[in-house]
Amino acid sequence: MNEQFEVLRKSRALVIKKIEGLSHEQLHKIPEGFKNNIAWNVAHIVVTQQLLHYKLSGLQCLIPDDLIENYRKGTFPTEELTPEDFEEVKELLLGLPDTLQEDYNEGIFQEYQEYPTSTGFVLTSIDNAIAFNNLHEGIHLGIIMALSKLV
Repeated sequence: MNEQFEVLRKSRALVIKKIEGLSHEQLHKIPEGFKNNIAWNVAHIVVTQQLLHYKLSGLQCLIPDDLIENYRKGTFPTEELTPEDFEEVKELLLGLPDTLQEDYNEGIFQEYQEYPTSTGFVLTSIDNAIAFNNLHEGIHLGIIMALSKLV
């Protein structure tokens, strides 16, 4: 499982590298043909990881409820994140993988509510949820890479 945590950290480091130097306007621009922006994708990555790992394990998510409501699956950008709020999202992006690994190693993930994903995978345990989340984050990294070329 350690490899899965390393993939998660590496993927998130790539997200940070890709968005370095982008302006507030660039982070929030929605190019023609897209329904969201870079800032939304970054926050969505944070939110989805928390829901797939903590909420479906019957545990409290480690992020604010309003972040979940605004960036969960099925949402789209309705307002811009302030620069301060986006910095907080980036801190969560980089810090939460360590917390996940610590919590996993402590054995807090005792139960898991089965969840059929929109991609057709059915998650049945924390282990396959961690692996699936890495796939999900890779998809959004690709979207961020595409968006960064258009903003």
